Amino acid sequence: MVAAAIIVDGRLLLAQRTRPPELAGLWELPGGKAEAGETAEDALRRELREELGIEVSGGDRIGDDVPLPDGRVLRAYRVELVSGTPVALDHAELRWVDGRELGEIDLVGNDRGWVPDLRLHLNGWG
Repeated sequence: MVAAAIIVDGRLLLAQRTRPPELAGLWELPGGKAEAGETAEDALRRELREELGIEVSGGDRIGDDVPLPDGRVLRAYRVELVSGTPVALDHAELRWVDGRELGEIDLVGNDRGWVPDLRLHLNGWG
């Protein structure tokens, strides 16, 4: 599983989930599942194209792996927006947040551990 930290002008893009019901309304870094044989970078590019209609590049790791109940891990990567304007194609809404807002927004549990690292990147220290 991969998640993307897209930071533009000191603001991080978050996506509001619509499903499953217990996570609907919570915010997350956009991303998803890697398909068989797909690298993390390829999965990020595909997922962000499908979910947001954008093209990205890069892929430096952010924070620690998050172990998931099914044995997989979730990894976050810093990516650069190459082209397109993000549109909520698979989410209820998108929001750009700064470091202060990041601490106040209702994030999915799996993403909360990355907040300190994300704040460093938002402040230009990551």
